Amino acid sequence: MNVEQQYQAWLSCPAMPEELLQNLRNMDEAGKNDSFYRELAFGTGGLRGVLGAGSNRMNVFTVLRATRGLGTYLKENYAEPSCALSCDSRIHSRDVVELTAAALAEMGVRVWLYPKLQPTPMLSFAVRHLRCSAGVMVTASHNPAKFNGYKVYGDDGCQITLETADRITGYIGQQPALADALPDFEKGLREGTISYITEETIEAYYQAILTLRVHPCDTPLHVVYSPLNGAGNVPVREILRRMGNIQVDVVAEQELPDGRFPTCPYPNPEIREAMTLAIRKCVETGADFCFATDPDSDRMGAGVRVGNEVELISGNDMGVLMLDYLTREKARKDGLPPVAVKTIVSTNMAEALCEKRGVELRNVLTGFKFICEQVHFLDEAGQTDRFLFGFEESYGYLSGTFVRDKDAVNAALLLCEMAANLKAEGKTMLDRLAELREEFGYYAQETLTFQYEGQDGAERMAQIMEGLRQPLATFADPIMHTARRIDYLRDETGLPRSDVMEFRLENGQKFIVRPSGTEPKLKAYLFGRGTSQEGAQEALKTLEPIVRGICG
Repeated sequence: MNVEQQYQAWLSCPAMPEELLQNLRNMDEAGKNDSFYRELAFGTGGLRGVLGAGSNRMNVFTVLRATRGLGTYLKENYAEPSCALSCDSRIHSRDVVELTAAALAEMGVRVWLYPKLQPTPMLSFAVRHLRCSAGVMVTASHNPAKFNGYKVYGDDGCQITLETADRITGYIGQQPALADALPDFEKGLREGTISYITEETIEAYYQAILTLRVHPCDTPLHVVYSPLNGAGNVPVREILRRMGNIQVDVVAEQELPDGRFPTCPYPNPEIREAMTLAIRKCVETGADFCFATDPDSDRMGAGVRVGNEVELISGNDMGVLMLDYLTREKARKDGLPPVAVKTIVSTNMAEALCEKRGVELRNVLTGFKFICEQVHFLDEAGQTDRFLFGFEESYGYLSGTFVRDKDAVNAALLLCEMAANLKAEGKTMLDRLAELREEFGYYAQETLTFQYEGQDGAERMAQIMEGLRQPLATFADPIMHTARRIDYLRDETGLPRSDVMEFRLENGQKFIVRPSGTEPKLKAYLFGRGTSQEGAQEALKTLEPIVRGICG
């Protein structure tokens, strides 16, 4: 069907909720086209999109279709299929997770659902703890309020593989776009095909997190915490309470769940604007540092108070600090070395540190699922205990193996324990970072994001990526003519093929460009190195106009 035919079919659907019906009636031609020109893509990250009516939007019908595709896959591959479910604080997250539960139960899949919102890492934990066939987390992570999403996990608690995503996509394609009626959640509860996850699983998660303590320290810490109106509020504060030495002041305006995110348009701790209230409270209260978790509490960002200012720590620098702490505190065991994992777009400083500390460092494609895949490989080899730490520049960290995704609750514990030990030495995290730079060199990195909305934007991104594959002599800036280019889609890199381009320049600089897998964006990662931190930053400045000229 063309766009107009699809629009009319949705307009006349008897099960169309009033909110979506009003959305349809208010659409202009441009809105119609963007809402119906394609189906919302399903991939290894599941679904993610703008809330609203249409095949290219997050709504009850796109979710129901995806769920029935997932249910078909589970019934084909498991004798007694089961699925764990959770959601964050986003608009309609609870509605979506209950619809998912009802649809799976209706198909004969046993469903376990958290009774209240819980973070992404606790969903991953529940899949493994309850021995489920799959998991679904309803979240759009750190995206603006207009988005929601649907992340699918395999029976190992990790996001599904590309092969599994392709198989589920095939089953989704067999489902009708619309339904005459929506499945009944209360019926599933009454019949016992849907059960609420109990406190036993929640307590098991807390106990597992506490086993990740490396060097408990009773030095008092005063911290400011913001859950950014998301799901981290209860579990993060509970873990800090159990640590015993942490005084926590919570940012009141961002404490309670609120999917509108009224205090910041992008509830992402990578962005300074999202940290503004935490920074202010940190200065006002004289706290040691502040930190925040994103709405589904898988990312964590922090900043250290220096007098009346707060210096934020980048995801790369925090990853190096945590890696340093773990490699200093955990003695190397006899036999094979411990394993750390980072993504190709994360700092090269980790390589120098791991080489000196006798740690095997593995580089993987962007996406935490690839970090957790390495944990799975260690599982298969009977070497799970070799896993030390995984991190990515986008504020994702993991030091345990019972969760198979980035975990901001885990990160909060590691952050506070590390900071307390440094405080006992009379140092801050910034002091330790300065020492590490003296020891391992000066690295700088910047991420540029280029937004491309709608059908035209998707086509423009494809054109840019293809342009990056043209002969180097055709690039406008002469510095590109002698670059070493790596095409992760076509070259042999030892990694899964992916639409990623890397350029290494003669002066040691490099940049990487890739389309986002979950948002209408191109992301460019710039890397600089120098004999001082200022020199490394200057190296980035020469790269930025080149990359903006290519991707802007």
